[in-house]
Amino acid sequence: MIVDAHHHLWDLSVRDQDWITGPQLAPLRRDFTVDDLRAETTAAEVGRTVLVQTVTVPEETPELLALADGHDLIAGVVGWTDLTRPDVADELARLRALPGGRHLKGIRHQIQAEPDPEWLLRPDVRRGLAALAAAGLVHDLVVRPHQLPACVRAAAAHPDLTFVLDHLGKPPVAAGATEPWAGLVRALAALPNTVCKLSGLVTEADPASWAVDDLRPYADVVLDAFGPHRLMFGSDWPVCTLAATYGEVLTTATELTAALSEAERAEVFAGTATRVYGLRAAPARRVGGRNSRT
Repeated sequence: MIVDAHHHLWDLSVRDQDWITGPQLAPLRRDFTVDDLRAETTAAEVGRTVLVQTVTVPEETPELLALADGHDLIAGVVGWTDLTRPDVADELARLRALPGGRHLKGIRHQIQAEPDPEWLLRPDVRRGLAALAAAGLVHDLVVRPHQLPACVRAAAAHPDLTFVLDHLGKPPVAAGATEPWAGLVRALAALPNTVCKLSGLVTEADPASWAVDDLRPYADVVLDAFGPHRLMFGSDWPVCTLAATYGEVLTTATELTAALSEAERAEVFAGTATRVYGLRAAPARRVGGRNSRT
């Protein structure tokens, strides 16, 4: 059963998504609910998902955990908390004690928006990373290529913490360039405590004219560098809808991994995410009056 290791949900009546600005992002300025997600995942035969934060406010993570607590489809949450706060360890414990707190699997910060390319290396941030490791959580990295050198140094300095690179580190797909991105990604992948999400490529390409072959050089780099046992599929829904439907994203990922063996594809589309995030088993389905896991 497929695991979607990266998607978002939001309700604009609860909280504005202040990053949705300008005409290009206008299609995202509406609610995206669990019911909307379930319609997509059911059609795509996706059985479990990982819900990822979108805004850096403390109120969002408890809301995401509550959603996971109420919906079997959501098997894990990557939330946000201020990694620089002196009591970050206590805050992580507080989040885990909330309703749905057992679903907290990792923390993400919008590093891509930080003006300091070495934000990850600040002493207060490194203290927060150490707290994540002590809590058994992972750290999702949403960064741009120029921030990858700091990711390499941070991952080397915290070998007991798993770093998950979101969206391949946002390579310059639309420009058709691979360097220096490819070399930096390979340096990160050389560290055993790093993992990568095969996600977000369609929105880094030309949204109006992209083709699978435009994405293939970037997918090939991470497949070679990380291998299928450290690569996981993510839809990046609903952001992906700026360039492709949920089904098209999944089909594209399937095409990009077509050369893998069946066992290797099982890792990319379920095994890696299940292992890295410690996801619970898929819920049993009732067939013919008997419970079965299909």
